[in-house]
Amino acid sequence: KTGPDSLASMWTTASQRAGQRDWLAWRPRRCGSSSAEATATKTEDEGFLRWFLLLIPVTAFGLGTWQVQRRKWKLQLIAELESRVMAEPIPLPADPMELKNLEYRPVKVRGHFDHSKELYMMPRTMVDPAREAREAGRLSSAAESGAYVVTPFYCTELGITILVNRGFVPRRKVNPDTRQKGQVEGEVDLVGMVRLTETRKPFVPENNPERNHWHYRDLEAMARLTGAEPIFIDADFKSTVPGGPVGGQTRVTLRNEHLQYIITWYGLSAATSYLWCRKFVSRTPGV
Repeated sequence: KTGPDSLASMWTTASQRAGQRDWLAWRPRRCGSSSAEATATKTEDEGFLRWFLLLIPVTAFGLGTWQVQRRKWKLQLIAELESRVMAEPIPLPADPMELKNLEYRPVKVRGHFDHSKELYMMPRTMVDPAREAREAGRLSSAAESGAYVVTPFYCTELGITILVNRGFVPRRKVNPDTRQKGQVEGEVDLVGMVRLTETRKPFVPENNPERNHWHYRDLEAMARLTGAEPIFIDADFKSTVPGGPVGGQTRVTLRNEHLQYIITWYGLSAATSYLWCRKFVSRTPGV
């Protein structure tokens, strides 16, 4: 019996079977295409990862090379500083502009102190190379806290007043009444190192002129308060007198840690280069 309904039913069944055959025939081709696309994507990802990770050893090597150049510069700077510190004292220039290139240069002056206008840089500890060598590497120090006594000094030959860091006194001796014996009177010859003004570093408190507490060298402010020129020298150790401040409080040090930076960066470059080669060149299993 082949009525219209039967023909329609047969057509539908045949169409469904043909569709199933077409789908079955098409599905493997789709899987093959997806596999190829996945492989291509994986290859692209690995290529990107390879060159991206290569940046680590290359960058570390570049930083190590930069530290080599920095170390050469620092060693030259230290040598220049040492030669300047050990040079013979020269007369103090009267022009503050000339002093900008003379920091740590020994100079000599002649004049007298004005002890009525002392300034105190505090808290400070006394510069003592022998003690500092003994305590190197320790977490704490037994150094006594105190202050640097900065006193106006009238230079008779130049006709100007400058500021002189006479040296260290312990906290109990900050009051000048407790060290009258050390208050030098009359005209004296003095040798000291030129020091320039400082800018406040992070975490360093602000200066407090009202309390006469100075945490860093602000020469302009110190000069205004005392009527001196913004010229500052650290008196040498020979200026020390019994009962007075201990001179020679210039800390001449420059940090030179570039060698350990060189080792760190080159070591990191070597280690990451080895891992990169194992991963992308040797193809060691499991890495």
